[in-house]
Amino acid sequence: MSKLVVVSNRVGVPTRKSGVAAGGLAVALNDVLAERGGLWFGWSGKIGAPQSEATLVEHGKITYALCDLSNEDFGEYYNGFANRTLWPLLHYRLDLTEFARRDLAGYRRVNSYFADLLIKHIEPDDVIWIHDYHLIPLAEALRARGVNNRIGYFQHIPWPSPDIFLALPNHIEIGHALTACDLVGFQTERDAVNFGRYLVEELGAFARKDHVFSVAGRELRTGVYPVGIDRIGFARMAKRASRSRFVAEVANSLNGRPMLMGVDRLDYSKGLTQRLDAFERMLETAAEWRGHVTFLQITPKSRGDIPEYAAMQRALGETAGRINGRYGEANWTPIRYVNRSHTRLELAGLYRVAKVGVVTPLRDGMNLVAKEFVAAQDPEDPGVLVISRFAGAASVLDGALVVNPYDMDGTANALSQALAMPLEERRQRWQSMWDRLETTDIAGWAPRFLAALERVSHRRRPLW
Repeated sequence: MSKLVVVSNRVGVPTRKSGVAAGGLAVALNDVLAERGGLWFGWSGKIGAPQSEATLVEHGKITYALCDLSNEDFGEYYNGFANRTLWPLLHYRLDLTEFARRDLAGYRRVNSYFADLLIKHIEPDDVIWIHDYHLIPLAEALRARGVNNRIGYFQHIPWPSPDIFLALPNHIEIGHALTACDLVGFQTERDAVNFGRYLVEELGAFARKDHVFSVAGRELRTGVYPVGIDRIGFARMAKRASRSRFVAEVANSLNGRPMLMGVDRLDYSKGLTQRLDAFERMLETAAEWRGHVTFLQITPKSRGDIPEYAAMQRALGETAGRINGRYGEANWTPIRYVNRSHTRLELAGLYRVAKVGVVTPLRDGMNLVAKEFVAAQDPEDPGVLVISRFAGAASVLDGALVVNPYDMDGTANALSQALAMPLEERRQRWQSMWDRLETTDIAGWAPRFLAALERVSHRRRPLW
């Protein structure tokens, strides 16, 4: 079997202390690499001098190939073009999208740097799988260096409609780079359709059939491969964690009040202030919940050196403080706002205790918190999921209450409906979602993508 080469911005190198990174995606990629043998290439997370050779770390059948970035690379490639241009643009936030040609140059320079180091480890039959928006130009850079291997790319975050993507200066330079791939995968059908429209309308591609395009003399396939979780494993973890001292202390502190819960990295795509505003509207319009419900919002800091994120953290803290000041009592705080991380085990236990999971991003590729919340529930007394229609998971979790996060009144009504929902309806909705989780189990995600990539014929793929 050919070697699998996985490329991502950061690499999940196991450690003796913690093993494989806790996230389901890192576990899935490690599992498939461990089974067939392979190489995982990417940034070490360290700032240093550019390297002429990647640093290799061996673990079983997996080789981890790491490279450092310079301060200039980090500023232009990562903080600049990836996270201040592409991230907001791909999440439909044109108002926050910044463009600097220096950052674009740095973005392309780092992708070329990665290509220079990576080609030294690629054999003719290897299958290359590139992950996410940091590395859109990488396949094109590899082709320019004579790499004719099968190359797949997976977009973990949304791909916007063409009219949004067209707002990016040099959009053709970025969009065309993905045509160097053989297969481009997306989380949802909507994302795949958006990309297909861009190929046809802007790059002159010919749509031969569903998800197959002829563009620039090559055949490009697209596909929908929603990322999932290990539902059985997570359910067991949540049941075990719910008996822990930590979770018991949180549950006891509620004094019998039902708990709503949100867990999100601090990011403007998550709709955090809109979510708290909707909770405030619920307290305003449904007075019966005042003093009788608690909202736990866990929001670890992220990208603190980017001004927009620091401003958002201040705004979120001010919103929570305003609501607590308006409605709180000496013996009751409406919102518990926690600005630090918790372990996956702790979160699993808290999900099981929560009566309502609130996942209301303004835009999200998939959102695995929604799936983890469902998997964590007690089947005999499950909680209710309230989810944004703009989260990819909404297309899978058909038993959730689907809301428009921009509609404060509608979201407030859904929160109140979830809290009051009778047991039998909660069970029916949960069972439907539990069954749907099986169709996107994480164990099958990588094999599905790789099977499609390996069906690509070598015969029609000319060298670039």
